[in-house]
Amino acid sequence: MASAIERVELLHQRDQGIDAPPGRMTVAQFLEHWLTAYAEPNVAPSTLLRYKQLIQKQLVPHLGHLALAKLRPIMVQSCYSTLFAKGLSGRTVLHSHRVLREALQHALKWQLIVNNPADLVEAPRAQRYQVPAMAPEQAEALIEAAAHTPYGTVVELAIMAGLRMGELLGLRWQDVDLEAGVLSVRQTCQWLPQRGFIFRQPKTHRSERPVALTAGTVEALRQHRRKQLEGRLLAGPAYVDNDLVFATPLGEPIDPANLRRTFRGITKAVGQPKLRFHDLRHGHATLMLKGGAHPKIVQERLGHASITTTLDVYSHVLPNLQAEAIASLDGLIGRHYSRTHENKRALDAHKRFSPGDRV
Repeated sequence: MASAIERVELLHQRDQGIDAPPGRMTVAQFLEHWLTAYAEPNVAPSTLLRYKQLIQKQLVPHLGHLALAKLRPIMVQSCYSTLFAKGLSGRTVLHSHRVLREALQHALKWQLIVNNPADLVEAPRAQRYQVPAMAPEQAEALIEAAAHTPYGTVVELAIMAGLRMGELLGLRWQDVDLEAGVLSVRQTCQWLPQRGFIFRQPKTHRSERPVALTAGTVEALRQHRRKQLEGRLLAGPAYVDNDLVFATPLGEPIDPANLRRTFRGITKAVGQPKLRFHDLRHGHATLMLKGGAHPKIVQERLGHASITTTLDVYSHVLPNLQAEAIASLDGLIGRHYSRTHENKRALDAHKRFSPGDRV
């Protein structure tokens, strides 16, 4: 017969929506519950999908059979070693670690474990992706090549405004003020297997932001708008009005796979085959920084949660900016600096050869 303490624990588990008793719950059972109870209502659909993939493919096969209460750091570390031995990249193993650590942190809060084993292991190291610094002539070549495809304005806006792909595909005309030259990021669009297109608000309040546009970009959007209206008239009743700035000829959201496929052709045409679509966002940031924009402005345009993220991601651009700043500083006070030292050298020479100092 269960003791009073055991009965209290069982009632607690029932209230948490967990069927298995605490001592018998496996890691797999807990992770499945965590996905349903926490991740599904709290993270973006694409993030949830990534969590599920990492849990099902990487974590459950190696840790799922273990009792949650008996999970130890050495078991977690062994899992990571096995994943590396299978040939997985450091980034994939690191992402698996982050998902496991976050899930176990909730297990700790829910009083299912007394400590978080993932906190006590060495986090896997992933090779850091060096974001490419884009030169103005590279940006011009990409925009020109993209102009001959259906996605010319998408590529131009990615470079000139730094929006993420989901933000571009979810952008509505009601969020674009061509007169003021400003767009507002208020919606994203993602395509998920078995779910289709998902429209939702940006993931953080920082991501929901106004972005000022150049005069050239405003004109490109005006021309794009005119072509879109002409196509809508040709489509007639078949056109679905989603108010999307970038849509198919029938008004449906653009398939990200088609956009990426076309973009690969664009990069090959300009001799930059390794460039990813997301690198256009990085290119916008590096162009802004090279142009003298304050990192705080770049942070706000990109929608980063903090300026620390911006400085960390684009730190490789900053040393060159520092050198340019020092050269500018030298130009500002260089003359005074040179005159001061020339006067000092002249005074020293005068003292050395003054008749009063000779023996």
